[in-house]
Amino acid sequence: MNPLNRQEDFKLKDTKPQLGERWPHGGRGGGGWISSDRATSTYDLVEQMFYLDREMVGRDDYIGKVIFDMHEVPTRVPPDSPLAPQWYRLEDRHADSKVKGEVMLAVWMGTQADEAFPEAWNSDAASVQGEGVFSVRSKVYVSPKLWYLRVNVIEAQDVEPLDRSQQPQVFVKAQVGNQVTPAKDEIMGRLILPLHNFERRFDHRPVHSRWFNLEKFGFGALEGDKRHELKFSSRVHLRVCLEGAYHVLDESTMYISDQRPTVRQLWKNPIGILEVGILSAQGLLPMKTKEGKGNTDAYCVAKYGLKWVRTRTILESFNPKWNEQYTWEVYDPCTVITLGVFDNCHSGGNEKSGGGGGGARLDSRIGKLDSLRYQAMNIVAVRLSRAEPPLRKEVVEYMLDVDSHMWSMRRSKANFFRILSLFSGVISMSKWLGEVCQWKNPVTTILVHVLFFILICYPELILPTIFLYMFLIGIWNYRFRPRHPPHMDTKLSCAEVVHPDELDEEFDTFPTSKQQDVARMRYDRLRSVAGRIQTVGDMATQGERFQALLSWRDPRATALYVIFCFIAAFVLYITPFKIIVLITGLFWFRHPRFRSKLPSVPSNFFRRLPSRADSLL
Repeated sequence: MNPLNRQEDFKLKDTKPQLGERWPHGGRGGGGWISSDRATSTYDLVEQMFYLDREMVGRDDYIGKVIFDMHEVPTRVPPDSPLAPQWYRLEDRHADSKVKGEVMLAVWMGTQADEAFPEAWNSDAASVQGEGVFSVRSKVYVSPKLWYLRVNVIEAQDVEPLDRSQQPQVFVKAQVGNQVTPAKDEIMGRLILPLHNFERRFDHRPVHSRWFNLEKFGFGALEGDKRHELKFSSRVHLRVCLEGAYHVLDESTMYISDQRPTVRQLWKNPIGILEVGILSAQGLLPMKTKEGKGNTDAYCVAKYGLKWVRTRTILESFNPKWNEQYTWEVYDPCTVITLGVFDNCHSGGNEKSGGGGGGARLDSRIGKLDSLRYQAMNIVAVRLSRAEPPLRKEVVEYMLDVDSHMWSMRRSKANFFRILSLFSGVISMSKWLGEVCQWKNPVTTILVHVLFFILICYPELILPTIFLYMFLIGIWNYRFRPRHPPHMDTKLSCAEVVHPDELDEEFDTFPTSKQQDVARMRYDRLRSVAGRIQTVGDMATQGERFQALLSWRDPRATALYVIFCFIAAFVLYITPFKIIVLITGLFWFRHPRFRSKLPSVPSNFFRRLPSRADSLL
């Protein structure tokens, strides 16, 4: 394959679809073919698609038929009133036969705005049989409400070990769902409590502790009333509650779409509505073989906050067109919406909609935060896999980026080149300063000395000059601001030059399923590079956020920062430098009483700035 053509395939292309231009009564996308002052349609971000609505009661004995001319079928777009049903005469199979009766029905051409559109089929899906019909329809899913369970073990009383000859070493092991830690210790007592009996805490108020009786291990339901023959019962003192004031993290922090707590009482009012029109895809690759030819049954999944949407499946098409529009409530603009295109491998209806992978083993290499996120992802995957049509676990894992902690040579190289690109300016400046110090160019060195003496004599010009210079850079870069949302950059991700063995290693299972010699070769390669590129990704993200201050990637953040630089330049210019240094020193060495445990406003502002990690595969 020609490398130039390959790079051309990965570039961002402008398709220029006709959005809202053919919708009745106008629309925000264009003037419309019927000019009117009525309300604009809520589906003007997608191209208009027609479908014929009808209902078949059964497939019993044939009585008669009704023939409609498609050109004469009326079009209905809400908020238009539903069409009134009419009586139509039933004709026999032969046009010259007698009338078989009448049937009352209403027939119309609908669009995406019609309430019956979610049940409509694509004309290419007529060949789908059985349960596969449900897997090709569109669906809106809602993630389950997740809570953190806080358990404080205070004390225990009357704990009796089975072996009284040894000094007992008592500890408590808690288990929630399938979160199990293997152990071979002796169980002295057991307590099973349903979670819905616990108190739900929304704030910092204390939770009352309670005593619970421990059930002697081995006295189960088959032993009747033997448990009452015990002279005393062991007890444990617990403080248990469900924390609803926190957000349960189930997705990667780099692509987080929701930061709201669990309880709705703590939610703020939405700041706006996000409308997304899922139009089409182009140039998809064949994912499976059918009748000797490669094909793809593509559908799109979008996730933002608690709401998941799945478009209908377009069968056997490498350039599918969905033209579906969805809306989300936005509570925080510094969030990310995730979209993915997947191949439907279950359109044949051979596989039941199951309960996901509840028994997956947790990767012991990840930390506590990722461990909780992994368990939250499993809960979401199990719940969504029980819907109809189900959203498969592999789709949920990909959308939530569950394997972000897994090792990838390609991703490590990409992070390494990101950090090199970030510090390229600093390295060039240090080389230039080294040349100045070595007097390689005497004229430049003399000018630098003159500038240095000026700054020593007038130190109050240092900060105003810097902020004014940054203000001018921000204004100058406004002409070159990004015009499109950031997309996946294959060159940045090193996807174009990756070695096939590195890709095979990236998609390998854990633990590995490869041969011993392949695993040894990859281990030797990992040892040679792991020491150099372990944390460069985080360093690059922080540095790229500094660059985003003046790049106009986030217009509001850049505008606020440019205005701040201008105001700071003016304030620092009119204020004596000694006073500024004094105030800065006092603020820096302030007492802990005057410090807040919460992140400062500048720190919070900086953490919300975008980085090139958003475009990294």
